Amino acid sequence: MSDKKQKKADIVAVAIAASVSPATVSRFFNRPELVRLSTRRKIDRTVKKLGYIRNRAAQTIHGIRSGTIGLVVPTIDNTIFAEMIQAFSDEVGLNGFTILLGTHNYNNAREYDVLRKFLEHRVDGVAVVGLDHSEEVYNLIESQNIPSVSLWNYAKSSRLICVGADNFDAGRKIAAHVLAQGYSNITTLFPPLAGNDRATSRANGIMKVLEEGGVSPALADQLETLYSISSAKKVVIDYLKSGSRPDAIICCNDILALGAVYASQSLGLSVPEDIAVTGVGDFKGSKEIEPALTTIRIPAKTIGALGGAALVQSIISPESELENRCCVSDLVTRSTC
Repeated sequence: MSDKKQKKADIVAVAIAASVSPATVSRFFNRPELVRLSTRRKIDRTVKKLGYIRNRAAQTIHGIRSGTIGLVVPTIDNTIFAEMIQAFSDEVGLNGFTILLGTHNYNNAREYDVLRKFLEHRVDGVAVVGLDHSEEVYNLIESQNIPSVSLWNYAKSSRLICVGADNFDAGRKIAAHVLAQGYSNITTLFPPLAGNDRATSRANGIMKVLEEGGVSPALADQLETLYSISSAKKVVIDYLKSGSRPDAIICCNDILALGAVYASQSLGLSVPEDIAVTGVGDFKGSKEIEPALTTIRIPAKTIGALGGAALVQSIISPESELENRCCVSDLVTRSTC
């Protein structure tokens, strides 16, 4: 019978088994570039054989980095942030960091709680999404003087270093495209805007262009729904069944646009012959649906990679001065408009 009470391997056990000093094992983890390749390989084999796990918590007490970064996103319930999260994780992973991922479901109080727990775990840096955060969140980041970055939305006036797209411009581009195609009876489909600066910026850009074009939707034609294909589909079905027949529906993102396409098709309407539909985002699947979705490509992978690189640089080189980065969004014209 195996002894389940067997003592866990410590750094001394690793050093003895690998025929090196404990200091060399420590350097292997903390400054591997100072250890010869042949020695690194020997220690690595020993670590795997013994199942040794170093105590990060104990290290952080002595000022050694934890090797973790906290990433707080609104949701992982759909594809909106998936590509960005993956690119961010890949980028920081290249520099030896692992992410801790938390969500707040567009709730500022919940975001504060998640962020505080990350800081209690002594993460080396934090990344948040968007620019609309509570004063408590900003105070927490600033009081701890921890490297931080804001992802997804760009603004020159950002309180944190930010890497993202100009969502106001994205809204302007998609609305201008719809008007250029000759559509004038237009309905909008937005998510709840409270606490969501990305969607708010897009909505403002859309409405401004429509107003300038003299085709501002009536209040009854400004639909709202949660970030959900099924919710968007139901809202649009109910709207169309009420007798409303717009010639175009401008959606604040691709999730809502997919719901609008499916709603139209379920009622026997053809997209775009009867109703044109547009989105914002160009997420996975937007190109593959039938008909393929016309949208604005938000460069999620670029934002994630550049944001991860900026945060790592801030952690490794605290003296470096970082600048806000604006990632360009592009119109992608496909079949729905």
